Amino acid sequence: MTNSQFFEQINPKIKLILQKALNSEELSSKEALELLNVTGKEFFALQYVADQICFEKKQNIVTFVINRNINFTNICYQKCKFCSFSLPATNIDAFLLTIDQIREKVKEAKNAGCTEVCIQGGINPELNFEFYLDILKTVKEIDPNIHTHAFSPQEIFYMSKLYENSIEVTLKELKNAGLDSIPGTAAEILVDNVRKIICPNKIKTFQWKDIITTAHRLRIPTTSTIMYGHIEKFTDRVKHLEILREIQRESHGFTEFVPLPFVKENPILSHLENYPLNPSYGMDDLKLFCVARLFLNNYIDNIQCSWVKLGPNFAQVSLNYGVNDFSGTLMEENISKSAGAEFGEYISPEEIVKIISKSGKRPAQRDTLYNIIKYY
Repeated sequence: MTNSQFFEQINPKIKLILQKALNSEELSSKEALELLNVTGKEFFALQYVADQICFEKKQNIVTFVINRNINFTNICYQKCKFCSFSLPATNIDAFLLTIDQIREKVKEAKNAGCTEVCIQGGINPELNFEFYLDILKTVKEIDPNIHTHAFSPQEIFYMSKLYENSIEVTLKELKNAGLDSIPGTAAEILVDNVRKIICPNKIKTFQWKDIITTAHRLRIPTTSTIMYGHIEKFTDRVKHLEILREIQRESHGFTEFVPLPFVKENPILSHLENYPLNPSYGMDDLKLFCVARLFLNNYIDNIQCSWVKLGPNFAQVSLNYGVNDFSGTLMEENISKSAGAEFGEYISPEEIVKIISKSGKRPAQRDTLYNIIKYY
């Protein structure tokens, strides 16, 4: 059966949407929602189109970065219901790394050939603004060429309060100290009715958007993320994608989009009686990757999988569903692990290359901004 014969057999409405995507036409939110609900032949047609669009953009290349995570504190008062990483300062397992300890971790990253350090931590009331600046300065003292990908919008909001200054001025100070880009975390689901349940003490949607767009205006690139598979609905996922597309249309500051499935084993959110989970099971994950590729087409070129949350095997599968980036080596990953993720903290570059190759794709090492360093 040829591709044209196969497409003749699927739902005509879905066929029209997929044809729009293949023609690089912008999909509506309603059309994205239709695609998130497909099954059977329509699901396989969605996969084909996402993989085809990804191939046209990336020529079968799947990238990864050699990086290290540094989570410098797990002390946090935010009390997000999806988080099992944060602890009160009085807990026996609470920690706050010193600048010297951070320095050693950066040295280890440099010696391991890392081109990036990703630095994030809890909202720790013990810290002052100078501590955050010292982290950035320390990285650049060790190696000015290491890309410092640091501090979520939530952390930046907190820093602006510590600094008693605007988001813009705070970001300028961070950039002067060595900040190169920002993780687009703390987004979770950009729908306030959901946020007030899962993270009531966190910044609201408009504040997340303001911090991200201000960073883009200052030429500080960011990633974008979604945390899905908890209490949100498909309509919430689409609304989230819509917000990201609107931002990117104006600023062009997102380097990538990273879907992050909710790890449900340990968090409080898994046990709220009034808010039952709406977990993703395999096909829902793959459909989200595909729909992200189609919906964000012409706006965000790079879709990344999270091997820590998906597991390397399923992450490999995603590489044929619109995903073109395998994330990084990480070296240290505490946040997903604390929530119950079972897939470890580190994958060597050699193993990542094998995983990508066996998916039928061509591996390439990149830097944080998706400049290719090495093809395999």
